[in-house]
Amino acid sequence: MDSNSYKVGAADVLYVRVWNEQQFSGPVSVQDNGHITLPLVGDLAVGDKTPNEIQQIIAKALTRFVVKPLVTVTVQAVESKKYYMDGMVARPGEYMLITPTTVFQAISKANGLQEFANPKKIYVLRGTQRIPFNYKEVIHGKNMAQDVQLQPGDHVVVP
Repeated sequence: MDSNSYKVGAADVLYVRVWNEQQFSGPVSVQDNGHITLPLVGDLAVGDKTPNEIQQIIAKALTRFVVKPLVTVTVQAVESKKYYMDGMVARPGEYMLITPTTVFQAISKANGLQEFANPKKIYVLRGTQRIPFNYKEVIHGKNMAQDVQLQPGDHVVVP
C-alpha cells in the first residue's frame, strides 16, 4: 500500500509510532467522523488523507509536548474500502478493496463462477448505475473496456 496515495477512511486502523515516545505510539481507529484521538492531543482530522499527510498532522500537534517529534504512520488494517460479490460465485460476500481490483480479478478472488452462473449477464451495481460485464468476452480478450476497476461500495452481481 502506497503511503503517498492511499486515502484513509472511517474504520481503518492506523499504527502511529512516535520515536522514543511510547505514550503516543500504538494502534488507533479512524472514527466515523474521520478523526483519531491521541493522548493529550485529543481529536485530529485524518479522514481522506494519506498516511504521509497524517504523519505531518500528528507531528505538528505533538510539538506542544515533544521536541522535534519523529512520527511514522502505517495502515494496520483497511476496513473502510469494501466491495461485495453477490450471486453465483464460489465465495459470495464482502471483500476488502486494498489494491486496485477489476471485475475479472474480483471474480477470481471469489474462486470463480458457480456451475450454473450466467457469465454473459454479470453486472456491477454502483449506486444507481448498472455496469454490464460479459465474462465470456473478457476471458477471450474481447471488449476489455467493460473490465472496470471496482470502487468502494460496488456490488458485483452474478446471476
